[in-house]
Amino acid sequence: MPYPPPSRIPSGTRRRSLLASAAGAALLVGCSNGSEDSGSTGGSPSVAEKARARAARDSAGLVERYDAAIAAFPGLAEHLAPLRAEVVRHTEAFGGVPKAKGKASPTARPSVSASASPPADEKDALTGLAAAERALADRRSAALLEVPGELARLMASVAAAGAVHAYLLTEGAR
Repeated sequence: MPYPPPSRIPSGTRRRSLLASAAGAALLVGCSNGSEDSGSTGGSPSVAEKARARAARDSAGLVERYDAAIAAFPGLAEHLAPLRAEVVRHTEAFGGVPKAKGKASPTARPSVSASASPPADEKDALTGLAAAERALADRRSAALLEVPGELARLMASVAAAGAVHAYLLTEGAR
């Protein structure tokens, strides 16, 4: 005798599906060794090297935004710590060196600009982080056509992770 179908079929994206996608993206991030894309000609940096350096700076800038949100609202630390840790891993995957928590880097020039005024409350902080994650994921997705294979795969998986971060931050703000 066949089993009856479930009485309620959930609609929309399930959190479990998004987390599984994020885990898959994180696994793909670890697959890059960078040897295929690191060639340059004539002593000038290649397009791949420039894109990789820009991606590392962008991720480092995002780590700084997470640090600023955590410093402003310590109650968010538990919620933001796993996402911040992933962004640190993204910085490392692109060849960047993330700064130690709470210490400014004299040479860091993040591309993800911090807002001029601090957020008024935790919800604004989460919304600002979600917007920064979404904007960075969109820029990385747009840049995929400009970079070679392995770097494109890395950027795609990090962009997907950023989109998931934006979703989780938005859901956490509700």
